[in-house]
This record gives sequence, C-alpha cells and structure tokens, in this order.
Amino acid sequence: MATPLSASALLAALKAEGCKVVEYRSWRDHNRNHKGAWGPVNGVVIHHTVSSGEDSSVALCYNGHADLPGPLCHTVGGKSGKLYMVGNGRANHAGSGDDDVLQAVINETSLPADNEANTDGNRHFYGIEIVNLGNGKDQYPAVQYDAAVRWAAAICRAHGWNERSVIGHKEWQPGKIDPHGPVEGRGSFDMNVFRRDVAERLKHAASWNPGTAPAPSTPKPATKEDDMQPVDVWAYKGTKEKADAYAFLRGTNGAVRDLAKKVDALAAKVAGTEQRPLTDEQIANIAAAVAAHPALAQAIADTLATRLKD
Repeated sequence: MATPLSASALLAALKAEGCKVVEYRSWRDHNRNHKGAWGPVNGVVIHHTVSSGEDSSVALCYNGHADLPGPLCHTVGGKSGKLYMVGNGRANHAGSGDDDVLQAVINETSLPADNEANTDGNRHFYGIEIVNLGNGKDQYPAVQYDAAVRWAAAICRAHGWNERSVIGHKEWQPGKIDPHGPVEGRGSFDMNVFRRDVAERLKHAASWNPGTAPAPSTPKPATKEDDMQPVDVWAYKGTKEKADAYAFLRGTNGAVRDLAKKVDALAAKVAGTEQRPLTDEQIANIAAAVAAHPALAQAIADTLATRLKD
C-alpha cells in the first residue's frame, strides 16, 4: 500500500530502468480523479489493447471512446519498444475485480482464482496497455515484451514491491484473457514467466542490461614465432593452440602403443645381452624416440626400469 508516484517520479523511475519513454500530449494532468479516488496503490496490471497500429492505439488509450472515456491506462507499450505516457492518476483500465486477488497483491502472496468483481481496481493499480490484437496470433516482439518488464519492474522498484505486485488483467477480473498471444522467443504470454522476469530485473540495479556483453577481442595474426612456441594443449581452444587436448590424447594413444612395442623390443635385447652396455644403435633409437615424444620420456624410463627389474 503506497502513495501514488508523481508524474516526475514515475518518469524518472522508468528512465532509470532503461525504458524509452515518450510523453504524449498533456499526460501529466490527464486522469479520472474526479470520478473516484486514486490510491493508495498496491500493484500493476498488464493488459493488451485489442488494436493494431502504434499511433492509433496510443490515441485510443489517451482519448478513450464513447462508452469508456480516457485515459484507458497510464502507459501504452508499442511494438517498437517505446512506452507512451498517456495518463497520471486514476485511469479506466482495471475496472471491478476480486478483493481476494487485491489482498494477495497487498500481501505479495500467491494469487487465488478471480471469481468475483466486487472491488474498484482503478483506484489501486497502475496499468499498461501493450499494443496487440489479442487474437492469439499477433506476436509481441521481444523488444516490446522487454519494455513491459522494465515498466513493471521500475514501478515495483520505486515502491519497494516485489514481482507478486504484478498481475495480468486475466488474473484480476473474471472473463478477461489479457495479456494473450505469442511472445517472440518465449511461447505464449505467461504471467508467471513475466513475474519471474520482473523478479530477475529487481535482483540487479535499474541500469542492468542482460543482453549486453563485451565485444570479443580479435586475435592477432599468427606469425612464424607463434609456430615456434610450445603449444599448451590443455588450455583448450586457446588463441594460439594448433590442436586441443582431446585430439592430443587420441594421437598420443597410438604413439604410446608404438613406443610400448619399441620398449619391449629394446628390453628384450637388453635382457639377451645380460644387461651389458647398450650399443650405439640402441642408444640412438631411444634418443630418437624421446626426442619425438618428450612428454612420454618419463613413461619410457619407468617402463624400462620395470623391464630391467623383472
């Protein structure tokens, strides 16, 4: 339960959250306060407009129509990702809803089923209308969805609320289906997922941009000196590696088998000469094997020691 944000405070909160805000006409003084109280406020409601066209939808939500005067919300979320401010104060968006749902929002607990329409929601909720036909086919672009998440998170952050202060119109008023339709890259518009996205934003500073990553560095061109440097094969896929650890091990397996055969042959010759000094040819063979595979030198030495011991 909180005092409503002033127009300036709301605008500042949205901009701090990274929202692209457009101030539409005289939105700061545009409201229905003469028809009832505005506040205390307890949460935010997410709607879809059942319309197409960004400019025409913004005008509709500002002006309303013969049966329902505007403003029809506080903010309109365009498919471009822009947020249009169309009202400040009481707005005709939530209508009558379930008092049990309101109490759950106040307590920030799990929502009950909305089966009554006995409480004035226009008094207690900020509202955003997201431009969408609501026919289950019209897609919410990712940038539009992200703007709505930022809008909800900004208001929650300003009031010290958590994500459970965010509800869909379909969770407030019986018979409503909004928000409805496919979200780019996310499947159907799911309020539980939406709340999780708001919660994730609230874990970070308002300036958090999850899609921002440092640009990858461009490795310098290889030179002859690079080719002469030893390769650290265990630093998998490093900038100078010519092979990775897995390829190295596959190659080493074959090399070990070949060297084991050579070691067996050399050990047999040593045993046949009753451990007499090695010939120049034997020494040359061992030296060549060690030079070709320095990483296996210790293994060769251990094997020879075992053979000689036996």
